[in-house]
Amino acid sequence: MKKRRWTAGDIDDQTGRVAIVTGGNSGIGFETVKALAERGAHVVIGSRSLDRARAALDRLGSAAGTTSVLQLDLADLDSVRRFTAEFLERHHRLDLLINNAGVMNPPGRQETKDGFELQIGTNHLGHFALYLGLAETIEATQGSRVVTVSSTAQNFGRFDLDDLHWTRRAYRGMQAYGASKIANMLFTLELKRRLEAAGSSTIATAAHPGWTATNLQATTLAFRMLNPIFAMQPWQGALPTLFAAVAREATNGGYYGPDGLGSMRGYPVPNEPAEVSRDADLARRFWTASEELVA
Repeated sequence: MKKRRWTAGDIDDQTGRVAIVTGGNSGIGFETVKALAERGAHVVIGSRSLDRARAALDRLGSAAGTTSVLQLDLADLDSVRRFTAEFLERHHRLDLLINNAGVMNPPGRQETKDGFELQIGTNHLGHFALYLGLAETIEATQGSRVVTVSSTAQNFGRFDLDDLHWTRRAYRGMQAYGASKIANMLFTLELKRRLEAAGSSTIATAAHPGWTATNLQATTLAFRMLNPIFAMQPWQGALPTLFAAVAREATNGGYYGPDGLGSMRGYPVPNEPAEVSRDADLARRFWTASEELVA
């Protein structure tokens, strides 16, 4: 019998639910916003550029009526705090926090406003601070989820808890990107543990989009050359994120990605994180380090 494929058509009615999608103005983030808004959720797009976010609203058409935008620069903790304060002024529940935004392989080592290496600072620490600011509201919302978009790049990342910002090692952009994706998984693992210990109805899940053509890859020549041949379109690359966010089958600590061609293409199924990403002791220590960094 042919295996049933999970698609956006399987999303239940989301009316009355509130979601945040960081980086929701383009790529898989936009497709995530579109799918949730079309099912009735009120989706808040967190974007560095309000102009780009408003342009995304125009592309949403009728679904734009259940969508709003707030400025959010994950590479600036002050911006994260402003976003959190503005969101909490407007909303008293948060069903879905979807940590989607990210940067990949910038030209040379760069830093965030707060002095973090750009990729771990944006992809992990900005989202970590965002979660901490919203945690009380998330956990007060029955059945809520925290979804973090990782990557198969975690399999070749070089994660060093004693050198998170690559000040001691020779900088390698793609290895640093992979390290930030390991960080996403360690965050999910430790958050799962903490939520279970607290008896919370909130769950933490993670996903990866396989090989999907997005603006994230614009700085890497190989992706620009090969995307037209091999990459999925963003609507399909968003399916693992959507599965992690709303599928009834998604479980606390679950990690979801495509089902075919080395997890690069296909439809969402459970995937296996990298071995380092499953290290519970490292996850606990990394959580403590992250708290100290964003304090």
